[in-house]
Amino acid sequence: MEIKVASVDSVIIYFDKSISKEISNKVKASYAHLKSLKNEAFIDIIPSYSSILISYQLLKYDFETIKSYLEEELKNIKVDEESNSKLVEIDVYYGEDVGLDLQRVATINNITCEEVISLHSSKVYDVYTIGFLPGFAYLGVVDEKIATKRLETPRKKIPKGSVSLADTQTAVYPKDSPGGWNIIGKTAFEFFDKNLEQLSQIDINTKIKFNPITKEEFLKQGGTL
Repeated sequence: MEIKVASVDSVIIYFDKSISKEISNKVKASYAHLKSLKNEAFIDIIPSYSSILISYQLLKYDFETIKSYLEEELKNIKVDEESNSKLVEIDVYYGEDVGLDLQRVATINNITCEEVISLHSSKVYDVYTIGFLPGFAYLGVVDEKIATKRLETPRKKIPKGSVSLADTQTAVYPKDSPGGWNIIGKTAFEFFDKNLEQLSQIDINTKIKFNPITKEEFLKQGGTL
């Protein structure tokens, strides 16, 4: 673990340079612990793949004080990946009429579209981080047999609910957005619920399972082609 200055009023904790499930679990455990402290020194705590960014009250605290505090708090963190995790199942229609790149992914990897669907929907994915859009969860890792590079030319608009993959990661676009990920399906799942205290139903402690459904089921759930 390494703690460095990120800006005049923020620090960044590096747990490793690599991206892995082990490091992700360490980030999640450390993030949960720091949030539970409710320390007034911290303005915001933002977890990522292998690091945590913390902004703090610059007028009251300096870098060395914050660094020492963090080192003490995090030195004995125990990682229990299942302790706070929740499983969210998302129904996906994998038809080529919505999966614009389904055939492309299959062709590049020398497999059938049916195999792409089976491999993508057979795993339970971890949320590594949230961004670049609110609710856009970077999930990993996909089976290496369907790992596919991003499009060379991003699309100007990817429809809300599009299920996508890029390299070893997969994600769902929570709203209409430009993007360069490979689109392999679509879901009617709503990522935001105004009735929840936390508006997004997905956070870094979530595990995601995709379930294939028919076009009829997709449309009945409110999906659009």
